[in-house]
Parts: sequence; structure tokens; C-alpha cells
Amino acid sequence: MTSAPPARRDTYVDFLRALSLIVVVVWHWAFTILDWRADGPHATSPLGFTRGLWLATWLFQVMPLFFFIGGYVHLRSWERAQTRGVSMGAFVWRRVRQLTIPAGIVLLVWIGLGSLIGTYFNLTGVGRAVKLVVSPLWFLAVYLMLIALLPIGLWLHRKAGLLALVWLAGAAMVVDVLRFDRGLEDIGWLNMVLVWGLCHQAGFFYQNVVDSPRRNDWALLWLGLFGLTGLVGSGLYPGSMVGVPGERFSNMAPPTFVIVALLIFQIGFVELLRPRMQILLQRPRWKRANELINEFSLPLYLVHTTGMALFLFLTWVLFAFDMDKPADVDLGWWLTRPLAIIGPLICTVPVLLLFRRLQRGHFRSSTQVTVPAQAGPASIDTPREIGTPGRP
Repeated sequence: MTSAPPARRDTYVDFLRALSLIVVVVWHWAFTILDWRADGPHATSPLGFTRGLWLATWLFQVMPLFFFIGGYVHLRSWERAQTRGVSMGAFVWRRVRQLTIPAGIVLLVWIGLGSLIGTYFNLTGVGRAVKLVVSPLWFLAVYLMLIALLPIGLWLHRKAGLLALVWLAGAAMVVDVLRFDRGLEDIGWLNMVLVWGLCHQAGFFYQNVVDSPRRNDWALLWLGLFGLTGLVGSGLYPGSMVGVPGERFSNMAPPTFVIVALLIFQIGFVELLRPRMQILLQRPRWKRANELINEFSLPLYLVHTTGMALFLFLTWVLFAFDMDKPADVDLGWWLTRPLAIIGPLICTVPVLLLFRRLQRGHFRSSTQVTVPAQAGPASIDTPREIGTPGRP
């Protein structure tokens, strides 16, 4: 029997996953506006003050896409682990540990630091400040939930296939009906499982999407776009895919059925970009850049608000910046957005390097996934596990 040719890494999968995290980091740096009140800092954004800016969130709210890619990676990882005789329990536990250790470090450091500062200086509002710094960890909590539910997700995938996506989407819509029509607000939190579970479950069909004709990518894009337009245009849902102060509710906390349409739109969008991006990612400079952002994207995500906090503190100390005055979203504010990215980045770099030293040993042994090679151009690369900062 002839051996199959070695599988290649899907560099586009690596690129999308890392880029998703970096988009969130840059968004937080550039568009977070802090309103300092008596009880501490409150976060807002220019979305509430800039007409039409909410449309940008249809592309830059990338968490649905991230969970979609995560579903694909977990499926292929499990297939590889099975060939080595790894049990499902051991497989899930290893991935849970890979995420909880670095996230736990950030969380414990900030809880300890906040308690110390608040007690020693008798300051109010420190708790709110710490909450804002660690709030991006919500996405890791959801990701851990999806990993823990992986046995159920894989079982549904085997038994029901595409029907599982239909069931999850239908259940998410029923939850929205009960939440908004019947006034059962708390039931909306079920969509943390249903909507994000659907995004993750959809990732099991990633290869089917890649192998399908290009017209199917256009179909997904237009289906998602028409769905978004209809749901938002109906007035039932806000247009922004992130929370905006003053809106009657957020499409993200908890997620609504709109996020299902957003996922479909984004899948179609990134698949239409695939041919061009695959060519670019084979070029030496793009290839090295892709490897670099994959190595640092997760650690950067974990500590980017720490760097931002350091930048704001230094700005306050060195330039006597008036924190009590809310920012005016005018032309001057927009012109300073590059500084709002560069400043936190500079302050984040030393924190990032220190953090990498602390957690490198935990991830160096992470297993890389090999996807069985297929005939012809359908062969794909091996995606890298989230939380694995080692060499490709």
C-alpha cells in the first residue's frame, strides 16, 4: 500500500484565527472611550456618537468567525488524537488546561493588584477598573465552554449532520421570541450555548465549504447579508454587532439570532478572499508575518488591556490628562486614533514578553494537528491549536 503524501498546513486558517484576535485588540485600543464617574471608569465607544459606524461591526465583530474556525480545529485535533489512542476526556482536559493557565495568570494578577491598590490607597472604583481590564476574558470562558461541550457537539455532528445547525438556529430564534415577545429576559442567556455552539458546530463543516464551488461562497455571503439587513431593518434588533450604551439591548450579551446571520455573512466573505490570500501567504514576507501573529496573537489578546491600562496611567501621570472629562468624538479625536493604538502597543510589549516567559513552558508541548491529505488541490495545511505559541 502506498503511503499518502504529507499534509500541508492551512496557513489561511492560521491567518484567520490570529487576525480575529488582533482585530479585537486594535478595536479595543482605538475605540474604547472611558467615562470616569464617582464609582470608577465606565467604557463606551464612538458607535453611539458616529452615524453609520455600526456597519463596521458587521466585518470587525469577528468572534463568530473565531468560534467557527475553532470548531474546525477541534474536529481535526480530535481526529488526530484518536489515531494516537487519546481518550476524549484527556483530549478535552488538555485543551482546557492550555487556556485556563494563561488566562488564570492574568486574572489572578489583576485581582491581587486591584485589591492591594484599593486597600492601600483607599480608592473607590478600583474594582470597576479591574473588571474592565479582565473583561475581554469572557471570550475564553465561552471557548472553554465549547471545548467542554465538544463530546456533545461531535455526537450531534455524527448523528444529525447539517440538521444539528438547523436545530441550534431554530432554538436560538425561539429563545429570542420568548425573551422579547414574552418578556422572559433571563432565558436569553441560553443563547450563550445555542448561538456560540452553532458557530462552533458550523466549523465541523469547514472543509465542505472550502471544497464547494465558488458560487456557494457568494450564496453564503448574500444569504448572511440579506439576513442581517432584514433582521436589523425590521427594527427588532440593533444594527451594531457589539454593545452600544443607550441601545435597548446588545446583540452580543447575550447573543441574539442576528449573530447567526453575521456568521453566515462572514464565512462567505472570508471564503471569497481565500484564493488571493492563499497566494499572498505563500510569499516569504507574508508567511513570516503570519507565523509571527500566530505566535503572539493569544498572549497579546490576554494582556492587551494591561498595556492599555499602563498607557492611560502614564498619560495621566506625565501629561496630567483629565480623566474626568469624557472624550469628544470630533475630528481631533479621530486624528489621534493612531496614537491610541501605538501607545498601548508600546506599553504592552514588555508585559507581553514577560507573560510569554511565564507561560511558554506550559504550551511548548502542545500537539500539532495533521489533517489527512486529500487528492489534488483539496489537500490542506494542519491548523495550529489556539494557545500554542511554538514554532509551526
